[in-house]
Amino acid sequence: MPVELLRVGTAAEAGSAAARIRALVPGGGHVAEGVAALIDDVRTRGDAALAEHATRFDRADGVPFGPLVVPDGELDAAVAGLDAELRAALELAIDNVAAVSRATVHEDRDVELPQGQRVRVREVPVRRAAVYVPGGRAPYPSTAIMGVVAARAAGVDEVVVATPSDDPVLRAACRLAGVDRVYRMGGAHGVAALALGTETVDRVDVVVGPGNLWVQEAKRQLAGVVGIDGFAGPSDLLVLADGAADPQLAALDLGAQAEHGEGSLVVLVTDDEALQAAVLAQLEAGVGGGAPLAGTGAAYASVVVPDPEVGLAVAEAFAAEHLELVGPTIEPLAPRVRSAGCVFVGGAAATAFGDYVAGSNHTLPTDGAARFASTLSARTFRRTMNEVHLGDAAGALAGPGGRIADAEGFVVHAASMRARQNGQGR
Repeated sequence: MPVELLRVGTAAEAGSAAARIRALVPGGGHVAEGVAALIDDVRTRGDAALAEHATRFDRADGVPFGPLVVPDGELDAAVAGLDAELRAALELAIDNVAAVSRATVHEDRDVELPQGQRVRVREVPVRRAAVYVPGGRAPYPSTAIMGVVAARAAGVDEVVVATPSDDPVLRAACRLAGVDRVYRMGGAHGVAALALGTETVDRVDVVVGPGNLWVQEAKRQLAGVVGIDGFAGPSDLLVLADGAADPQLAALDLGAQAEHGEGSLVVLVTDDEALQAAVLAQLEAGVGGGAPLAGTGAAYASVVVPDPEVGLAVAEAFAAEHLELVGPTIEPLAPRVRSAGCVFVGGAAATAFGDYVAGSNHTLPTDGAARFASTLSARTFRRTMNEVHLGDAAGALAGPGGRIADAEGFVVHAASMRARQNGQGR
């Protein structure tokens, strides 16, 4: 478990400090060739390859799975078996994520242009989407909620989940969130089946969700065949706080993120050395019933800065998946943040709320990708297209358009436009 204590004096040093912190978590291994082989096998052999690889990779005991498609009766039974309070909590999370997701959906709008033409900007949902939910260390019903609810808010016709987990709470969350089908499969082979289709698995248009290096590499290799949300690496949190922040709450939030285990990266940036020392001491001892920092496998860095402005520069350079702003001199900086997956403002806004019930989506850009990538939302499952209506504007546009086409050497493009100069085609 690496621990790095840094001091950054100016905003100009922020970039090198962020790179040094990122280097605490080594890159993943090289799995590209193995993933390519799995994808090719699924492409060639379909369900037979899926069954073989699911038995090999998705079950540690090597016992074959049940049917590839989880029967509706199993999903209904999972809902019926839920504890009442847990069901209410899942439904609260679903309602809140749905409300925020719907806010990202835009209505069609018309743009009237000076030459008389009208261009309609349309947003249309994809037809089929898949949410990958890892098995791994624990079941993740919250991940199913984040993906399925966003896709439903987008208007996707058919939403499926692929997971190697048989956890009943996960299955119940899928049912409550409105999933159409659950596939009992995981890994690169599962992603390949979703992207390419097999005898049993319908090909989808978009695959989203976290997973191990094999899953993410499969998404990367299949991008272009299928839409993806991005390459999801290890999780990270940066807490930017001043001396008024509660060290116990800061330690709890950092400790919660460290709970994700090996490869996770947690960072405190502060202008108060007493806060730095208090937080590190609590993490080393263990907080909230969790393991001491050394036992989590997460990497930790703490950066002392002279003032909030330099702290913000470090945060922007780091481009955190999760960014917490805590303290009276720090919280007003929120409108200036441009590089973060999700921003949590104020001492009450723990990142853990965003993981479950706040309504924000917890599928976020990692490894500094928040410089250019967005959180998962309904927009991930929608695409923009233009609808062009010219009418009489064709006459006004044919001359300028033709001249540009001539300059590019596309004579038939020019002729196509000029043929409309005198009202032909109306």
